[in-house]
Amino acid sequence: MSVPGRTAAGLGRSGFSLGVRFVLLAIVCVALMMLDQRQQHLQRVRQALSVVVYPVRVLVDLPFRAWQSASVNLTERSALIAENEQLKRERLETEFRLQHLAALETENERLRQLLDSTERVGLRALVAEILSVDLNPYRQRFDLNRGASDGVFVGQALLDAQGIVGQIVRVDAFTAEAVLITDADTAVPVSVNRNGLRTIAVGTGDSARLRLPYLTNSADIKTGDLLVSSGLGGVFPAGYPVGRVVAVNLQPEQSFSEVIAEPASALDRDREVLLVWNDEKVPGDSKVKPAAGSAVAPTGVKVAEAR
Repeated sequence: MSVPGRTAAGLGRSGFSLGVRFVLLAIVCVALMMLDQRQQHLQRVRQALSVVVYPVRVLVDLPFRAWQSASVNLTERSALIAENEQLKRERLETEFRLQHLAALETENERLRQLLDSTERVGLRALVAEILSVDLNPYRQRFDLNRGASDGVFVGQALLDAQGIVGQIVRVDAFTAEAVLITDADTAVPVSVNRNGLRTIAVGTGDSARLRLPYLTNSADIKTGDLLVSSGLGGVFPAGYPVGRVVAVNLQPEQSFSEVIAEPASALDRDREVLLVWNDEKVPGDSKVKPAAGSAVAPTGVKVAEAR
């Protein structure tokens, strides 16, 4: 029995059971679908509902779009950084190859006049990054991220996009120490590109100055002359820029004139250098036995001792 004042079980407030209401709703839905399919009566309703729902869809999709955009940007940035580094290295190597042209043109002209020729030796090069620089003003040295595992050897020549930088004086497994040509105890055999006059450029301890102390007052040297490596000693490849003469002061009361040059390389701004191998040079031959308190490079040039 049902309690007076209450509806019977299974009937709603309207007196219809859930099953009846479900059937009625199903019939209404089917009728609406048929009308919409044939006559498109609900098109405007759908359009209105899509306008209402669109902000919700945008909010739901926003985190996924943001993540996708960030991923694309990071990927593109990484690719651009890698491409930029590759282009820098390619430019450095290209300039290294092209800087030789001025010396080659002058040399070829002299060789034509002499009706002679020489074979140019090809070079193998490896890009190395500068890890740290010695802050001691009397020592022009820095460390590189290449070592014995890369085939680096003591006495190996260093160049950059403008000219000769220095040479290796100490090699570890994965790093190496180099001395600049401007170090106070370093000297480089050079020749004047204009006339072939050979001499030695000596470091001053100043990264912007080289001295040519062994030129007499009558030597054919002028301001603006390009100094290139002569190749004597077998360390630095011949014909690469070393510096340019900036001052020639004749000293009649002395045997030698005072000649000052500035390095061709950007010694105080370089971040990458080139390690070069001369095909005629065997790395094992470059080993030297340093004297007490100093190290002697393969050229016979005394390298600065630790102060």
